[in-house]
Amino acid sequence: ARRGGAGAAAEPLGRTAEEVAWAEALRGACEPEHHWRHRREFLLRNVGAPPAAGSAELQRLVSLSMVWANHVFLGCRYPPQVMEKALEMADGIQVTGAPVRTTRDELKWSPHQT
Repeated sequence: ARRGGAGAAAEPLGRTAEEVAWAEALRGACEPEHHWRHRREFLLRNVGAPPAAGSAELQRLVSLSMVWANHVFLGCRYPPQVMEKALEMADGIQVTGAPVRTTRDELKWSPHQT
C-alpha cells in the first residue's frame, strides 16, 4: 500500500508526501508542467534521503536534473562526461512528448545552398 493518505495516488514512484513536497520545492518558477513532471521523476529516482538545502550534493543533483531536462526538451548539449552521467541517472524514465531535433552535426549543408 502507498503511504501519504488521500493524495497518494498522485505521488510518483510510491514516494511519501514529504518526499514529493521536497521535490516540488525544487521546481523552477517558469518550468512547464510537462518538463517538470519528468525532471521531478529524475530527482526522485536519484535521491535516497533528501540532501540538506544548499549542500553540494543537492546542487549536483539539481544541476544534473537540469542538464538532462535541457538535453531532452531543449536539445542542449554538454561535455561528454556530464552527458554520460545525466543519461545514466535518467535510465528508465519514459519521456513522452519530447521534441525530435536534427542536430547541427547531422545537417548536410554546403555554403552554396540557397
